[in-house]
Amino acid sequence: MQLRYNYRVYPTLVQQQSLARAFGCARVVFNDALRARQEAREQGLPYIADGDLSKQVITEAKTTPERAWLGEVSAVVLQQALADLNLAYRNFFASRSGKRKGRKVAPPRFRSRKDNRQAIRFTANARFKVMDNGRLRLPKIGDLAVRWSRALPAPPSSVTVVKDAAGRYFASFVVQAADEPLPPADAEVGIDLGLTHFAVLSDGTKVAAPQFLRRAARKLRRLQQDLSRKQRGSNNRKKAVVKVAKAHARVADTRRDWQHKLSAQIIRDNQAVYVEDLCVTGLARTRLAKSVHDAGWAGFTAMLEYKAARYGRTFAKIDRFAPTSQTCSVCSRPDGPKPLNVRSWTCPCGAVHDRDVNAAINVLAAGRAESLNACGAQVRPAPVPAPRREAGIRPRAARCSARSAEGIPVL
Repeated sequence: MQLRYNYRVYPTLVQQQSLARAFGCARVVFNDALRARQEAREQGLPYIADGDLSKQVITEAKTTPERAWLGEVSAVVLQQALADLNLAYRNFFASRSGKRKGRKVAPPRFRSRKDNRQAIRFTANARFKVMDNGRLRLPKIGDLAVRWSRALPAPPSSVTVVKDAAGRYFASFVVQAADEPLPPADAEVGIDLGLTHFAVLSDGTKVAAPQFLRRAARKLRRLQQDLSRKQRGSNNRKKAVVKVAKAHARVADTRRDWQHKLSAQIIRDNQAVYVEDLCVTGLARTRLAKSVHDAGWAGFTAMLEYKAARYGRTFAKIDRFAPTSQTCSVCSRPDGPKPLNVRSWTCPCGAVHDRDVNAAINVLAAGRAESLNACGAQVRPAPVPAPRREAGIRPRAARCSARSAEGIPVL
């Protein structure tokens, strides 16, 4: 399994200038390649192949006075910028043809130097190296100081240097890590995700929603008000933008750390985990949009999925249209939709249900049913031998087939 390990790096002032130059060169190559393909399409010319495009915007461009400074950075960085453009085009074509599932992918667009996030990637061809003293050596940049929060499980195949909106630098390593199966567990759990309680488990456990963004709302409001008063284009405005970005980054980091700990605990304690396939995009268009984004359901389910695959657990999503909140978990009787303010209800069979716990139990039952079918449970009726009179060939049918072969119509 391929995993990504992120570490904070601390470049010197000279190294920050070298990284800014590499960010700019990669952005220019990406934009030049995108412009070349757009112009070819407008002129009715065929799609430019990857090799011809690389020769045009990198090899030949370095010989011109306008792009001679492309030779100041590693060639691998420029090639990876083209690889990103090619991947964007492939995803766009696959989305248009229906081969790619999910939301439609837009065509690639030009990169801006004003984007809050800049990144470059080095592959093994660039010969980057983690030194014995713990520094990361990058070609034409130097040795970067890395804060190693944990050891890499294997030699990395590539590293991406990222500068975020808060002005922080990170090194993201791609590592081929081996699976580490955990000892088998007896428990299975269904999870109902919500806003009042972030997660309600089928065993009755309720995890309160931390609401990190709501807690930081007062400070964010003050910083954004300060930002709105600054004159556009001034240095004070740039400083205020960084302050707002740092506050948002603190919220995102806290949420991510909390979700990692919770997902690891759930995977460690349960052999199988089942969740609902929520339409987060649709819920984000409602009046609950801020709370939905603050919850971060998509990131949490992604953590559960990859950790289950790595540690030998079962993970599955049930149908998003399954009426888990409307069905009695005791008698399986549907009781109809209910408004969000109804937190408990009584079924005609006499069972009293907590809305969220009942939904989590139904999620567990639906997940078990799907896993049984996926593992080869009998869904269609077993084959039955045909009676003797149906298995034979009727003489008249054989004569009709022979006559029809000669062109005589069969009545």
